[in-house]
Amino acid sequence: MSNALHQERLMTVVLGPHLSEKTTHLADKHNQVVFRVRRDSNKADIRRAVELLFNVRVEQVRVVNCRGKIKRSGNEWGRRQDWKKAYVTLAEGDDIDFMGPE
Repeated sequence: MSNALHQERLMTVVLGPHLSEKTTHLADKHNQVVFRVRRDSNKADIRRAVELLFNVRVEQVRVVNCRGKIKRSGNEWGRRQDWKKAYVTLAEGDDIDFMGPE
């Protein structure tokens, strides 16, 4: 794969931040950030993508495959899509601020 194509793919690996009370606690206490990522991505891709997009150093990446919930609408049953999230531990002193300056 050429470098330009690989760089372009890395730009699509991270789908967005996953914000919740738990992820806010992790960010404050352990310097971790949680992202929704593509289901076909691996730890190395996620590490390179986060370092490229946010200009930070990544120490560790942990990945969780989340199963889609079963939902009902009227008489019909359906299932939400499976998705993947990544817990990214940042190096000491690095930070990603999603809320922006206040």
